[in-house]
Order: sequence, then structure tokens, then C-alpha cells
Amino acid sequence: MFAGLSGDMNPPGANWSYVERLKKMTRMKLLLKGIDTAEDAKLAREHGADGVIVSNHGGRATETGRGTIDILPEVVDAVGTQFPVFVDGGFRRGSDVYKALALGARAVGIGRPYIYGLSAFGQEGVEQVLDIFRAELTLTMRQCGTPSIAQIGRSSILRNGMRL
Repeated sequence: MFAGLSGDMNPPGANWSYVERLKKMTRMKLLLKGIDTAEDAKLAREHGADGVIVSNHGGRATETGRGTIDILPEVVDAVGTQFPVFVDGGFRRGSDVYKALALGARAVGIGRPYIYGLSAFGQEGVEQVLDIFRAELTLTMRQCGTPSIAQIGRSSILRNGMRL
């Protein structure tokens, strides 16, 4: 049953049949990280993934040169709003989180900001980073007239002066 499954987080021989086998082996939710095209998001859904994480692994592991915030709308449009899409990479402010939620992300991962807080001030630093993100997100929501996260939508943001 486990033949050909190395247990590595990113095995070099992984393909869509590998994803299907993983899905059959567990009752846990299967999220695929590193999705950076609409086509791959559709394939992930078709092959049994329960959701995807739009990620370029800190900009180090893909050759598209596109930021995850630029990829996010096409992925959400490709798989629909009923399929969970998460995002990470480059989120440094609460307003960045607002934009990702407006573009359809269910959640936004932050990496470096909390690591900076941890390395500078330990647990208190992490808590402060999260408090800052929360306060900035709340302020942005108020400025955009969206009192709840559920009300955040694409109509709240513009790109190059145009609605998305």
C-alpha cells in the first residue's frame, strides 16, 4: 500500500496518481501547496485534493516570477468558491491580508513576519506581530466599509483603477 510513497513532503517523483493514492490512504483533508496556475488548481481538485495553497515558497521555488497575490484570482476562478483556496507568500500587513481575502482566499499564511517577531522578542514578539496584523486588518475593513470578514469581496478592491 505504501510502495512508492517516500513520506517526503515534496518527493521528486510525485505526480497526480501519487496525489490520488495519498487521498485514498487517509481520511484527513489533503491540501496541496505550491499551486501557481489555474490549470494545476483544477487538476488538484480533479485528483482528489480537498483544497490548495497558492504558494511560491517564498519566491524561491517557482520560475513564474509572479507573486501569489497575482496568481490567486485565476486559481479561485478556476476552482470555484466551494473549493478551499489558501495563500501565502509576501503578506506583510493587514491590508495585504484584506486583499487576499477579497480575491477569494479562505485564509492567508504569514511566515516571515512572525519569525521576525519570534527571533527578536520570543513569544511576545509573535503575539505582537499577530496583534499588529489584526489591528491593520480591522482598520482596513473599516476604511472599506466591510464590518465582517464575510462581507469582504472583490468589489472592495481595484487593480490599476479597475474592478477585478
